[in-house]
Amino acid sequence: MPTFKRDHVSLYYEEFGSGFPILLFAPGGMRSSIEFWHKSPFDPTLELARDFRVIAMDQRNAGKSTAPVRASDGWETYTADHLALLGHLGIKKTHVMGGCIGGSYSLSIIKAAPERVAAAVLQQPIGLGPKNRELFFQMFDGWGEALRKTRPELEAAAFASFRQRMYGGDFVFAVGRDFVKTCKTPMLVLRGNDEYHPSETSDAIASLAPNAQIIMEWKSPEVVRDTVKRVREFLLANTPKL
Repeated sequence: MPTFKRDHVSLYYEEFGSGFPILLFAPGGMRSSIEFWHKSPFDPTLELARDFRVIAMDQRNAGKSTAPVRASDGWETYTADHLALLGHLGIKKTHVMGGCIGGSYSLSIIKAAPERVAAAVLQQPIGLGPKNRELFFQMFDGWGEALRKTRPELEAAAFASFRQRMYGGDFVFAVGRDFVKTCKTPMLVLRGNDEYHPSETSDAIASLAPNAQIIMEWKSPEVVRDTVKRVREFLLANTPKL
């Protein structure tokens, strides 16, 4: 079982295919783990492995990954995990693809280390809407309550600060509009269309980022094969020449 351990963190990951790497950040909110890709409209661990070294991971305290929970945790904590995993695997530059919360993970790693990311696919990224912040708080609380049942040593007080650091901001929570305006990383946005993944968020990313494209309809059975083709072509077009 491939795991990467540092300090008190254990990250589970799986690899598929070969070629230029693509690091996947799965849907699932705080429960973001590899299994969610297998339930998605298309599974990049299958669809992209023909052309790329696909690396899928369970985020800390999701799936088979574990870590402490601290009041100081936030988006930068996850980004540190992602960069450490890339270092462990000897990867200097990669594509990233994030579904749901993974869109924010993708933007966060680009902000922290833009030279490490060749291109990004953001699949229905999460974002703050007029009335949806409570949905994110509820999702976080449900994850936290379930985690504390299995790990009673975790301090309940740490979760309140952690929750605020994750979902107390605006836009996509991890970064703001001002960063996206300056982000030159090529991006392909698969448009969201529900309360957790507002269409307005996808549209804003696509309009603000200098090198962004958007696919408006991407997940229904009649178009999903074309979506896979466009994602693959986008990534291949932005793969550095070795």
